[in-house]
Amino acid sequence: MTETPVVPAPEPGAATPVRPASRWRPLARIALVVGLLCFAAFWIWALFFASKEPINRIGDRPWAARAEAICVNADRQRRSLSDLRTLDGADAALIAERAGIVDHATDIIEQMLDDLTATAPSDAKGRDLVPQWEADYRTYIADRRAFTATLRESGENLPFYETERAGIPISEKLEVFAADNQMATCAPPRDL
Repeated sequence: MTETPVVPAPEPGAATPVRPASRWRPLARIALVVGLLCFAAFWIWALFFASKEPINRIGDRPWAARAEAICVNADRQRRSLSDLRTLDGADAALIAERAGIVDHATDIIEQMLDDLTATAPSDAKGRDLVPQWEADYRTYIADRRAFTATLRESGENLPFYETERAGIPISEKLEVFAADNQMATCAPPRDL
């Protein structure tokens, strides 16, 4: 067992020892106040002054509205292909049939994209962004085609894998562009 050292009491009438003032205490307070002010200033700017305009939004709003109408029609066609059968333990013939349905849906998506890009947007930002979006969409379509080829070759019900750009699935990039331009139906389908 250890003993605690006993500190003698000061003699009566003796001056109480004064601890030297720390230089750091006022500096810490100043730093804390400055930090809180910066934090508050950032949130005031973010909530009230920062632009709320999506970064991918193009200026040609009629183009975006026309695109959404084309996508709604394509989505309706693609949904008519729905096959809700369970594929657990499916044989190669059923997997090949699934590949055929996916190919037909991909044909609809490809025609939709052709119709969308037949006319370029009238604004500079749209003329710059839409071809990039189209190129990413074409990659997504190629991924779907490769998937159906793999289904036919293996005869197994395999998962769908898509290309990534900067660690992000390409479908997410396509969805963000579509959402920023109020053409939500133009996002890639989640039908695989």
